[in-house]
Amino acid sequence: MSHHVAAGPRIAVVGVTGAVGKEMVRVLADRAFPLSDLRLFASARSAGKTCQTAYGTKTVEAFSVDAAAECDIALLAVSGDFAQQHAPRLAARGVVVIDNSSAFRYDEGTPLVVPEINPSAVIDSQIIANPNCTTAILSVALWPLHQAFGLKRVMVSTYQAASGAGAEGMAELEEQARAWLDTGKAGHSVFAHPLPFNLIPHIDAFQDNGYTREEMKVTWETRKILGLADLPVSCTSVRIPTMRAHAESVVIEAEKPVDPVLARNIMAAAPGVVVVDDPQERLYPMPLTASGRYDVEVGRIRQSLAFGSHGLEFFLCGDQLLKGAALNAVQIAEELVRQRRDALQPKAWA
Repeated sequence: MSHHVAAGPRIAVVGVTGAVGKEMVRVLADRAFPLSDLRLFASARSAGKTCQTAYGTKTVEAFSVDAAAECDIALLAVSGDFAQQHAPRLAARGVVVIDNSSAFRYDEGTPLVVPEINPSAVIDSQIIANPNCTTAILSVALWPLHQAFGLKRVMVSTYQAASGAGAEGMAELEEQARAWLDTGKAGHSVFAHPLPFNLIPHIDAFQDNGYTREEMKVTWETRKILGLADLPVSCTSVRIPTMRAHAESVVIEAEKPVDPVLARNIMAAAPGVVVVDDPQERLYPMPLTASGRYDVEVGRIRQSLAFGSHGLEFFLCGDQLLKGAALNAVQIAEELVRQRRDALQPKAWA
């Protein structure tokens, strides 16, 4: 290890050429993350490329465990297979790994963290999992409601942007939308069907129970993040032709009676949430307004006709690449730094 004097951890962003990796670098700078060094890694294919960042011109390095192990925290924006292979090796070298893939989310010993909800879960962990984008966006709105009213069951329908399939998904939507406007026909390779002027009720692989893996992720991860192992959660996930913010229609049944006015005030006060809810003025959450925003927009808050006084329905929208990915990962890193600073024996980089 090099002799390290500057304050703040050395950060590695692995998978920096992808949509999420790019956002991670932007978010670190935008939030003035207290880093002493930033190193950017990608596949050998991208090595040697330069990118302009708020930290000056940076050269992308070919990933190796040895090179990345010179850093204190590694933010992984890579495939699950890559994470499975390399995260444990980095962790064994003392690097704290924050992984954006699903590789470790369901491991009992690995914390799945949304800092507004379970920040203490990061303590003493070498690998920390970042949730699925849909779940991260949903959970920041569910948590304050659970604290106030107790969640009994949750039903969600999602309207997910092309960005959920990465930079390739966004490019396909744009190219094929042009093709459709020019020729009346659109092709597809990233998605199961043409996406322009269409929607596809199929994200990820179908499971034996008839749900897709994307839908089951919402169930599994919401339970783990909220610490509610038996909470009934069902989800239908739909891919829609928007660029980069996921929307969700949410129905909850609560243990206690829910007053929609109180629920609105509770969500307005919750960290990571902004209430956009004035139907008379045509104000409600939309991908157009949620894109590029850190906070998750919540609106259309009303008593549920299905569950009556114990029910609440609302609509939310959050940037899939930010709270759904890069922002949440950086917030976890911020939490690590904060906790090391508060500890009696901080590690060198705190």
